[in-house]
Amino acid sequence: MAPQTRYTHSADVSIAYQIFGSGPFDLVYVPGWISNIEMLWENPRMANSLERLGAFARVIVLDKRGTGLSDRVAGYPTIEERMDDVRAVMDAAGCERAALFGHSEGAGMCIVFAATYPQRTRALITYGGFAKRLRAPDYPWAPDPEARLAYAGKLEHHGWGLFTEEDLAYYAPSLAGDKEAARWFTAMLRRSASPAAAARLLRINTYGDVRDVLPHVRVPSLVIQAVDDRDVDVREGRYLAQHIAGARYVELPSGDHMWWVSHQDEILGEVQEFLTGTRPIVEPDRFLATALFTDIVQGTSKASALGDQRWGALVERHHALVREELARHRGLEQDTAGDGFYATFDGPARAVRCAIAVRDRVREIGLEIRAGAHTGECQQIAGKVGGIAMIIGARIRELAAPGEVLASSTVRDLTTGSGLRFDDRGTHTLKGVEGEWHLFAAS
Repeated sequence: MAPQTRYTHSADVSIAYQIFGSGPFDLVYVPGWISNIEMLWENPRMANSLERLGAFARVIVLDKRGTGLSDRVAGYPTIEERMDDVRAVMDAAGCERAALFGHSEGAGMCIVFAATYPQRTRALITYGGFAKRLRAPDYPWAPDPEARLAYAGKLEHHGWGLFTEEDLAYYAPSLAGDKEAARWFTAMLRRSASPAAAARLLRINTYGDVRDVLPHVRVPSLVIQAVDDRDVDVREGRYLAQHIAGARYVELPSGDHMWWVSHQDEILGEVQEFLTGTRPIVEPDRFLATALFTDIVQGTSKASALGDQRWGALVERHHALVREELARHRGLEQDTAGDGFYATFDGPARAVRCAIAVRDRVREIGLEIRAGAHTGECQQIAGKVGGIAMIIGARIRELAAPGEVLASSTVRDLTTGSGLRFDDRGTHTLKGVEGEWHLFAAS
């Protein structure tokens, strides 16, 4: 659940912030260009990353003035005003001293804050940060000034709210083709700033230059940079690390400008170890499991014959029976769509026996199901179990006859001695899966 959004005043401007986590020290997270702190929690990857920060620190996150849930302001917010906003939020949260974590544009303000208020700064962390945003003879890797300002004009007059999957892939190649992430990204931008406000903030970020401040940072500093980041050149990160005394520098083999997209374990591990001296024990995200998929045979025609009310009641009864058998056989419900179920098991025999029990019980209420089972490596993805094994299990179900529990040869081989019987159903190709698959009907 997203934490409560609170407000405090910085001069005459209301600044939105949240507090979460219960660690022994405070960490202030400053997002980049624009943000909406409530929208952050609507993205599973981002929410997971924030929760993991909150596992070892009390985290304070804010929307800078002019963006998200904070007040809009006329003109261009200065870096001093933004530092005042951070101090106001820290004071409101009862935070005397904190580690500062700045992402992208937020890194520059954190750098100046750390140099100006070392007594209130425990440490400095940047990801995808930069010292200067315009190209110069002595800073040749920064963006071209004309192109940068032309982009701001395009956002203001033509392109705001029209971001595509390709635009998201520019900032986060790991999310290329992810339609749900693209929808969230576009919605987050719209809810973070109007076209004019977004362009105004981009322009002020363009003219920022904190190069002269870097040598004055005297707090422990960690600089993290993705090697193939297309928005912030890797040389930006290297420059920061070279000019902040004693900074630890970490490069990641990624192109993701967003820190929460990929390499979460490495990034959060680096941050936690840097701040606490101890690296977290990472729970493995890949494991062996048996995927079971079921659905009701001829569900559409039955729904049409019975009508919505009677069909709805029958489906509810079906779901209750399936869940009873999942509990009895130690299955974990992963998802349900319409009249189908997807569950995982820590043993293939339990999965097959559960499917057989479900089939027999739903016959008593006039329904027939089909089921598919496969054992393979699974992966924890955004709080759910996914991976190729899940795809294979679903495809096997599609080939099952009414009343049939169809299983892969892997399931059969792993249940030797269980007393289950497997009748050969030959080899098949599975849509979207390479090779031929030997399938068996279980009983």
